Amino acid sequence: MIPVRGLCGARVGVLGLGRSGLSAARALEAGGAEPMLWDDGAAARARAEAEGFASTDLRDDVGRLDLLVVSPGIPHLYPAPNPVIAAAMRAGVPVDNDIGLFFRSLATPEWDRMDRPPRVIAITGSNGKSTTSALVHHLLSHAGRAAQLAGNIGRGALDIDPPGDGGVVVLELSSYQTDLARALTPDVAVFTNLSPDHLDRHGGMGGYFAAKARLFTEGGPDRAVIGVDQVEGRFLAMRLAEAPADDRVIRVSTAPPEGPGWTVSAVEGVLEERRKGRKVSMIDLRGIPGLPGAHNHQNAAHAFAACRALGLGPREIGAGLASFPGLPHRSQLVAEIGGVRFVNDSKATNVDAARQALRAFPRIRWIVGGIEPEGGIAPLADEAGAVAKAYLIGHAAERMAIQIAAVPQEVCGDLATAVARAAEEAEPGDTVLLAPAAKSFDQFTDFEKRGEAFVEAVRALPGRSDR
Repeated sequence: MIPVRGLCGARVGVLGLGRSGLSAARALEAGGAEPMLWDDGAAARARAEAEGFASTDLRDDVGRLDLLVVSPGIPHLYPAPNPVIAAAMRAGVPVDNDIGLFFRSLATPEWDRMDRPPRVIAITGSNGKSTTSALVHHLLSHAGRAAQLAGNIGRGALDIDPPGDGGVVVLELSSYQTDLARALTPDVAVFTNLSPDHLDRHGGMGGYFAAKARLFTEGGPDRAVIGVDQVEGRFLAMRLAEAPADDRVIRVSTAPPEGPGWTVSAVEGVLEERRKGRKVSMIDLRGIPGLPGAHNHQNAAHAFAACRALGLGPREIGAGLASFPGLPHRSQLVAEIGGVRFVNDSKATNVDAARQALRAFPRIRWIVGGIEPEGGIAPLADEAGAVAKAYLIGHAAERMAIQIAAVPQEVCGDLATAVARAAEEAEPGDTVLLAPAAKSFDQFTDFEKRGEAFVEAVRALPGRSDR
């Protein structure tokens, strides 16, 4: 645990008692603060009370607080502030989250006696940030560096062990987390890409990008790894670099690099690093089972750049990339049955993530659907050249079917039926791909449960041979 520093004796409200809220409450108490907890859900309050915390209805007690700590799922501005947050703003009470507490509390006087003070790599973006974060953690561990993975993946940021000499903390951060944190001071910050998501929470794309950009503008990382395939990334890199060759900014792209700066590109499956216009290393990514497709090659390029920023050599990074097993629900090879591969990409919850998944395999039986995304899935019709047939599921299955009417299709309704029908019709060489392009809340509590249901449905098929 990372005890919260600088709040000893303070009354701190904790709103939302999920993983991050309870983690914050424990760390606040360990640092001598007086946490006052509230969640609108009775079950969440009961879990907190089982740990010995008392519930306090913060709707009536905001004026007593020195600070309010908010869980990421609770809106603080758009589409409307939670009533407790609105009351805190009226009363002038500062609002923070567990990520802000983490950054204000991580460094301790003991760091002055370490040969290599701990470092923090923080990774954000719309798609690929979980795989990139897990990959950075894997590469560091493979190279013998003590590393911990936390934030929006793995453990809560305040739940980790205090890092020791040479330790590295790898944080995956969502826009909800970067938007509200009052302190953001990573040593290395990574921006993967941007595509429409969570727009209701940020008042549109401008607010969404601004939330991501705070990771780079609030504290000023020593090094910034920026995906520059989109205008937002190029704009961010321009804002951070003092000159074209400023190597504090590492530009990552899926196109041949331009300019004299430090670049890492992944073009047609080959990763190439250049500095001052000269190639310094190259890795062939095409045969790595845990990193299929151009989107995972992009993830590998970001992870490579982040680890290079910490001083790892290209050869040790390359060895780590080759042994990466992949993540559940992200281009996860579940099984191969009769020459047909079954791939779980349940994390493809928006159109751009599904687009990347559809580009990764040659002949696809596509399972798609859920809660219809803003703007629908019509853009994916242009990406369906490799799709032999689509099998639509979920609340919006019929509406989404109309949007991809040119694609051979069948409305199946539920996931188990879709898996069974796809498996029945698949031929050797096909890939049955779950890439929903939609959120899961119509039929599942989250994308993980949807992915687990896919795995269970595949394992129930006759003749399976798990890989």
